[in-house]
Amino acid sequence: MAEVKKQNWFKRTWGKVAKYFRELRSELKKVVWPTPQQVLKNTAIVVGCVLFVGVFIWLFDFVAQIGIDALISLAH
Repeated sequence: MAEVKKQNWFKRTWGKVAKYFRELRSELKKVVWPTPQQVLKNTAIVVGCVLFVGVFIWLFDFVAQIGIDALISLAH
């Protein structure tokens, strides 16, 4: 009977790494990348939303602080 020779660890590992990068490359070819205009538009939307939420939280904190200060002054 012929013996089946097992590949060494380095060849098996290198084969898996090479296969991973081949598959990664083929998947990246399928990606539809956004245009620079789309990236700029989406970035502006995100920055605008962050600013809006930040101002909302700041206003809520400001009003809550005034309310807490009023309650504390009533207690004294």
